Amino acid sequence: MRDYNKLGMLCNQIKKIFLECAVIVIFVGISLGQKTVDKIIATVSYSPLEKPEIITYSDILWQIALSPDMSIESPSKEELSAALELLIQQKLLLLEAKRLPRNLPSESEVKQEIERIVHRFPSIFEFEKRLRSVGFTSIRDENFQKIIEDRLIIEKYIDFRFRSFIVITERDEQKYYREIFVPDFRRRNPELLIPSFEKVRDRIRETLVEIKVEQEISKFMDDAKQRAEIEILSEP
Repeated sequence: MRDYNKLGMLCNQIKKIFLECAVIVIFVGISLGQKTVDKIIATVSYSPLEKPEIITYSDILWQIALSPDMSIESPSKEELSAALELLIQQKLLLLEAKRLPRNLPSESEVKQEIERIVHRFPSIFEFEKRLRSVGFTSIRDENFQKIIEDRLIIEKYIDFRFRSFIVITERDEQKYYREIFVPDFRRRNPELLIPSFEKVRDRIRETLVEIKVEQEISKFMDDAKQRAEIEILSEP
């Protein structure tokens, strides 16, 4: 028991030293040109001996910048908390993904993902203006590209771990068509003819797959948070 306690104390000392060094790195970055003081908000890891993933206030702002429905000028406390929770989930998935042999996303994949995100905004000019407001230079900024690369790593892990094992039967599709699609279509478009099942079957299948993927990720998160060490060091 005494040896176990010593190991625990040593692990905590290692983590403390790592976080102190991380703070130094962040403030050195500030002195080299950043305009605002960054701070560590949370750390995420699966083991005391594992290098923790750090979430800073800048990370939260970057997350908000990629969400067109969130205010970047004066984000609310709820928006900051929601962005932090999403980042914690992303870090947990990223830590799991990095344990598997994998090929890094290609330049073309990163480019396609950036284009997909840009299409959610009024224009690339507006999007890059939003990026610059949180410290990026443009969509070609190395730090921004790294965020997109990590997102793609997570997405590929989700495809491998969850999406590839989802089974949707015709019975599932028919049930969704009768009980959800048709009533919803009638409510939204009372003057239009209801599309046949065959015409919307592919769309229904995609919807059902995503619903089940979300359910599986939710179960994964419940388990991951039980196993992980998540430390909230400061309110965002």
